[in-house]
Amino acid sequence: MGIYTLQELCVCLSEKIQNLNPYISIEKTVLADDFKICRILNGMWQVAGGHGQINTESAISDMAEYQKSGFTTWDLADIYGPAESLIGDFRRKVGKETKFQALTKFVPNPGPMSNSIVTHHIEQSLKKMHTDCIDLLQFHWWDYNDESYLDALHYLSKLQNEQKIRHLGLTNFDTKRVRIMIENDFKIISNQVQYSILDQRPQKLMTPFFVKHGIKILTYGTLLGGFFSERYLGIDEPHRAELTTSSLQKYKKMIDVWGGWQLFQELLQVLDSMAKKHQCSIANIATRFILDKPQVAGIIIGTRLGIVNHRSDNAKVFEIKLDQDDMSSIDKITAKSNDLFNVIGDCGDEYR
Repeated sequence: MGIYTLQELCVCLSEKIQNLNPYISIEKTVLADDFKICRILNGMWQVAGGHGQINTESAISDMAEYQKSGFTTWDLADIYGPAESLIGDFRRKVGKETKFQALTKFVPNPGPMSNSIVTHHIEQSLKKMHTDCIDLLQFHWWDYNDESYLDALHYLSKLQNEQKIRHLGLTNFDTKRVRIMIENDFKIISNQVQYSILDQRPQKLMTPFFVKHGIKILTYGTLLGGFFSERYLGIDEPHRAELTTSSLQKYKKMIDVWGGWQLFQELLQVLDSMAKKHQCSIANIATRFILDKPQVAGIIIGTRLGIVNHRSDNAKVFEIKLDQDDMSSIDKITAKSNDLFNVIGDCGDEYR
């Protein structure tokens, strides 16, 4: 046996403790009843085809690494390419004793919603995901003029009573429509909407209503598809050809509507100063800012499975505490921007 210095022994012991308990720094929260999720969710939109090709074997191996690191909650959808099948393959690989949470979506085409139509779609998801019960089924509807979404919710509630769905949530519904659902006695536990330093629309109407009715918010777009990073600090405005993923193309439009590239650079400079102060990344600051908002249960950060991962960086979010100076610095920049609620409307209105 070799002779080790005290410092080397301390490093070795620290690594062993970390390996014994990889979950130590990952914040979790109760979304409803006894249903607990990670406050950073692994987003699977990136496997749908707009972020590069996904190798199934590499993706499953990467999912196992997320699980080991304590990031055990996945956000997916029936329209995200092979996402549900990847969850099913992952479940087969790790076995039923390995606990993780898989939150999928039901995104039907507008039109009449019957029991057979809704049941068929949910049965397909159950089969692909290799499970008897979906942890959280998040429902999306494209056209508010077609009130068949209430019929769909009725049949989804029926499937919930049959224990094929554990909890019901929503995706991109506005406050007005959620109010109608509550008035019709539907039990909704969450709504997934866009929420970031740039897009703070949920604060206008949704958050006050959700506080009253105990509904939580799951957020996406919090990192603007990667724009909230050191990579985009101090560079010229990118051309469309340089926006190589669907996320970058989507959120560049959001930056343009919010206030443009120059103002966004001012914001990045402020966030970079804060990141240096807290010894973290710009992405960490952007994430923590939204995590601290009322009713926000979790933030979805995209996973490019088998290509690149940010697990270590994401975990740093849980070590950060923003102070009043940090909040004031951000507010000074956002006060110069356009109010996206006035430009776009309530949450989800950009899809209708």
